[in-house]
Amino acid sequence: MNDNGHQDGIYPFPDGMQSREIETNGAKIHVRVGGHGPAVVMLHGFGTTGDMWGHLASALIEDHTVIAPDLRGLGLSSKPDGGYDKKNQAADVWGVLDALGVRTIELVTHDIGIMVGFAVAATHPERVKRWVAIDAPLPGIGPWEQITQDPAMWHFGFGGHDMERLVADRERIYLDRFWNELSVVPERFDEAKRQHYAALYAQPGAMRASFAQFLAFSQDAVDNRAFLAQGKLQMPVLAFGGEATFGPGIGEVLRCVADNVEDAVIPDCGHWITEEQPQATTDLVVDFLRRARLNGPSL
Repeated sequence: MNDNGHQDGIYPFPDGMQSREIETNGAKIHVRVGGHGPAVVMLHGFGTTGDMWGHLASALIEDHTVIAPDLRGLGLSSKPDGGYDKKNQAADVWGVLDALGVRTIELVTHDIGIMVGFAVAATHPERVKRWVAIDAPLPGIGPWEQITQDPAMWHFGFGGHDMERLVADRERIYLDRFWNELSVVPERFDEAKRQHYAALYAQPGAMRASFAQFLAFSQDAVDNRAFLAQGKLQMPVLAFGGEATFGPGIGEVLRCVADNVEDAVIPDCGHWITEEQPQATTDLVVDFLRRARLNGPSL
């Protein structure tokens, strides 16, 4: 590990990034921070941690303050017993930002990070200038009921003491299922990164927290419908994903909650966009954030 808490050569973050532990909202959140300029907050999902954003951070750090936390319960953040509904995790994010003295943000989110990101944007829309949502649905929104009936989504309801016992000491087997089945070419999620994440998810309480992220979906659906009842988001939104996973339908989902959405699909890509197509992912995000800033809110 280097002094930023990341294994050298696996997830290289740019020079100048530092790691901090911020206590807020009943959790200790591990966050990577560095750079100058407008703040961009990057939220990961299940099967990864904030480490996934190293490539994108390197592309943005020259003109952004990059902030990449580990979500509550995952990575190097603490693993409280509760609080895994996404509205509460949005409060974690705002607590981190308030501690850092950051008022307004650009938001880049993947997987469960999208769900936290929607709650972040919906609770303080005046503080979110633009939002990138990558390859995941939103509980309770659009085609959600159809998605939950897909047998491939069995893990949405997988959790509890007996499930924890089944997965204990077999975290790598469980995670390989997602890395393999949700990739176009599983080998792009390489062995060193699998070992890195498997070790993080084998920490005490990490799989319980992972299951809790999914088991909170029913509450998240209630909260999301309440957010939507207040009106759609108005900031520019970029929605994209892999052509083999949620990419073709993510624009439809995001247009249910935001008025100003553009969408894209990354070819030859599944769910693990920063592993499978890191340059294409980075190009889309960097172009959108810089265009949106140049063109203003009317994009």
